[in-house]
Amino acid sequence: MDLSIVIPLLNEEESLPELAAWIERVMHTNGYSYEVIMIDDGSYDSSWNVIEELSRKNNNIRGIKFQRNYGKSAALNEGFKAAQGDVVITMDADMQDSPDEIPDLRRMIIEDRYDMVSGWKKKRFDNKLTKNLPSKLFNAAASRASKIKLHDFNCGLKAYRKKVVKSIEVYGEMHRYIPVLAKWAGFRNIGEKVVEHRARKYGVTKFGWNRFINGFLDLISIMFVGKFSKKPMHVFGLWGSIVFLIGMCIWIYLGIAKFFFAKFNMTDRPIFYIGLISLVIGTQLFLAGFLGELISRNSADRNIYLIEEKIGFNK
Repeated sequence: MDLSIVIPLLNEEESLPELAAWIERVMHTNGYSYEVIMIDDGSYDSSWNVIEELSRKNNNIRGIKFQRNYGKSAALNEGFKAAQGDVVITMDADMQDSPDEIPDLRRMIIEDRYDMVSGWKKKRFDNKLTKNLPSKLFNAAASRASKIKLHDFNCGLKAYRKKVVKSIEVYGEMHRYIPVLAKWAGFRNIGEKVVEHRARKYGVTKFGWNRFINGFLDLISIMFVGKFSKKPMHVFGLWGSIVFLIGMCIWIYLGIAKFFFAKFNMTDRPIFYIGLISLVIGTQLFLAGFLGELISRNSADRNIYLIEEKIGFNK
């Protein structure tokens, strides 16, 4: 199969028929064998009914319905598990991503040998203050921290070699950092393509300032996990040992001063409490690293979500 198109969605009943028809035109024009996997992330409108109707009309359309809302990362993760195409395309369901970009994205994977290609919405139609400015700040921080030269980490329109999506696990809110996950998995040939950003035609944006704040917290998390998830003792044990050693040195100094010079009571000096706290914190950090090591070696590393229904996968 040439292409798997993975589309996570939440309350997009109005846009789905038009989006499906547009994708079908592009696929037929280019002669691709394909599947469209739509993941309903707990919509409370009639999105699932629309997906069922589309699947009846087009054998290439599949659907996955979550029992409740889990978020975009969970939807992408399930879509990646189900994808069978040699190239996997992700796009949003709100009609702001253009299916006409798909042939060029696929070409960059197949002919230019990229592992992953991320879209860059260079010209945007969003609110400059509430969305464009936070997005620029976020992307600049993500690029600097990850050392991946991309302008738009959070663009929903991306292309992947099949092996990439089968090698990564997307969880929490980590869909913003799929390029980072791919890099940590050993796929370093990551490209970028300027893509069209269309004005929203249906529905309302799901973006809010809480997502902007969470994005930076997730960036810190993923950089830490990427470096130390398999070796937590290297960070906790190191700093625990350093802090413990500082505390021990303070106590040795105080002990020598007390028993050999008898100038003061140990508990009369503030440095005594600094030494005591250092010993306690150092021990706690070391134990945290030890426990993290045990957990990392025995973790199942699985995403489990309640799926209410699937359609189209037995066609």
